[in-house]
Formats: sequence, C-alpha cells, structure tokens
Amino acid sequence: MSAGEGARGRSIVIGDVARLAGVSVPTVSRVLTGAARVSDEKRERVERAIKTLNFRPSAAARALVARQPKMIAVFAGDTSRYGYAETIRGIEESARKSGYLVSITKVEDNAEDRLDDAVDLVLGQSIAGIIVLKFDPAGVAVLKRLPEDIHTVSISGVREKGVPQALLSESAAAQKLIAHLLDLGHDTVHHVRIPPSRREDGRTTGWRNALKLRGASIPPVIDAGWEPSSGRSIGTELAARPDVTAVFCGNDEIAMGVIRGLADGGRRVPHDVSVVGFDDHPLAELWVPALTTVRQDFAELGSRAFGQLLSLIQGRPTASVTTVEPNVVVRESSGPRV
Repeated sequence: MSAGEGARGRSIVIGDVARLAGVSVPTVSRVLTGAARVSDEKRERVERAIKTLNFRPSAAARALVARQPKMIAVFAGDTSRYGYAETIRGIEESARKSGYLVSITKVEDNAEDRLDDAVDLVLGQSIAGIIVLKFDPAGVAVLKRLPEDIHTVSISGVREKGVPQALLSESAAAQKLIAHLLDLGHDTVHHVRIPPSRREDGRTTGWRNALKLRGASIPPVIDAGWEPSSGRSIGTELAARPDVTAVFCGNDEIAMGVIRGLADGGRRVPHDVSVVGFDDHPLAELWVPALTTVRQDFAELGSRAFGQLLSLIQGRPTASVTTVEPNVVVRESSGPRV
C-alpha cells in the first residue's frame, strides 16, 4: 500500500482521519489549518490518526492558509429542478465576473457515509469558500459537516442561526398568497407540500399562519414528492372531495400535476377548485389555466449569496442575513368560490 492510500487503493481523505481519531471532520480541518482552537487531547488524537494513515493534508487546507484559491464550491440537491438550476446560474455568473470558478457537488442522499464522501471531495480541493443550497435535508446535513474555518454562506427560505445566509422570505409570501385565496371567499385552503428540508419549511409556515390569522380551519398537510406525477395522483384524490375548493401547492410543477389530476376527476380549475403554486416556473404563465403563484428570483438569490461569500473571502464586513420578499403573481388558476 503506497503512502496516502487505503487498503483498497482509495486515497486517504479527511473523513478517514476523523473516523480513526473519533472526532468530526471540522475538528480535523481546524488541526490542519491552525485557524481555530482545538483541545490538546483532540489535537493529539488527530495527529496520531494522521501519522497512522500517512495522511497528506488536503490542498484546501493548505490553500486556506495561503489565501490563494479562486474556486467556489457549491453543494446542491437535484440540479435539474428549476429553483436549484437558476440559483446556481446566479452564483456562477457573479463568480465569473469576479474571477472565480465554480464547482458543483450534487447531494441528494443524506446518508452519513455519502455526505462525508461529498464533503471530503470538496475539502480535498483548493477552494476559497462554499455555498450550500439548503433547500432539502441533504443540504442541511452538509452544512453541519463543514469546518467553521472555511468561508461558507447558506441559501434557504427559512432564517436560522449559523453561517451568513441569503434568504427568500417564503413565509411572508405564502401568507399573502393564502390571503388572496381567502379574500376570494374560500373557507380554507388545503396544502400539498413538497418534501421539506426540516420539520416545516417557510411555505408551509406561511400557509399555517395565514389561516390562523383569519380564523380559518387548518386541514392536514398533504405530502407530495418532487415529481409532478405525485401531484396528479393527489389531484385525482382531491377531486372526489366536495369540501376542497382551494389548494396551495409547494411548487408550480406539483400545482400543474394537481390541476391535471383534478381534471381527471371531473373538477374544473378555477371554477370548481382554485389551485396556486410557488416559484413562477417559466411554464406557469403558459399552463392552462395560467398559474397563480409566487415569483422568486432564484438567479438574484444566487448572486446575492456569492456577494456575501466574496465579502468574507476578502475580509470585508458582510451581512449575517440578506432577504427579499417574493411577489405574488395572480393569474387564471385562482378564482372566487362558487
């Protein structure tokens, strides 16, 4: 076995050191860079593990000290989804203008070993900083694994403590959208939720708060997957329920599926049931009926996150949170209760 290689020929990475030492990956990184205090006991365990494994410190750790890297790492979920793709476009375009390249690591599975491998891969590169798209459980889990001494910004729809964040105020926007439906005379609004990144995301919180403020009943949340076909199945089930007159969907693709399912079940939108979405997907205004939704500027969100990260890299003050409230766009899919 050559120096720096495991038993199967795989290069030794920072996660291997962490496992052998019984510490976290961020702790190993802090020992390597010397950028933050680590207890003597933990430092000794890490150093023993490094010696045992014949580990060569990563390019990322060396570059952090030299302050020379020109690469930005992005962790994201399914990059084929509209919101993810547009956010990454905003990051990449802004980074390129500032002379930085962008690498993208896709993380859809929050299994611990796969997340560790993804983090190890990134930390093994010469990177200036990291942006995490915290739109799903995998993004949340990745953020917890990153060393505190690496410049990091998260992107989300929910304000939380920790690293600097670029936010879209989804809760406030969802409240406005639900208020729009209640103003049309609907007694309540049913919610078809996309997979949340935590117990409850901003879109669901906004829906719940809007109903509470108006004294409306709060129906049970209906969980959909990411595929529009899951919305179609739900729409078919909702079509058999005469009490359902308004439906708020977690994104536009699911809303399109729900509309198709309602049509399969003989219900018309918006005459029988109003359906609204979220994100303002490019197809939303072309759908029949054109979709009432919330317009989110994901590219601006990505650009804003890179601006915060660049300030960190350059040692300038940066806002702990930047936020923009998305706009409600009223189209044909919402109408008065008949």
